Amino acid sequence: MLPKASGVRYTERVWYPPADVYRTRDGGWVVKVELAGVRPDEIEIAAEGDVLRVAGSRRDSTCTESVLCHQLEIVYSRFEKSIRFPCAVEGAEVETVYEDGLLIIRLRVRGGEACG
Repeated sequence: MLPKASGVRYTERVWYPPADVYRTRDGGWVVKVELAGVRPDEIEIAAEGDVLRVAGSRRDSTCTESVLCHQLEIVYSRFEKSIRFPCAVEGAEVETVYEDGLLIIRLRVRGGEACG
């Protein structure tokens, strides 16, 4: 049995990617989610009320044959990230870019100046 990497629990069925959230001058938001190895067609984005939810799956497509594992640290399974905002983001204009393993989400919220 191999020792597990620090902070990773292999029994979890869902992993939670890290994210950075920025407020823009025009009252919108920029969210960056680290999703290395995730195909863009495996990503779901939904905004409900004041919560933005990013979910999907990371699959291991390189080890398709029988192999003997020496070291396993990357989690391949379903992921989910929920981010709560100080105002509603439901109905916001959403623009996404997926580049170099980062999903960048731009949210343009109506009435954004009034949002905390």
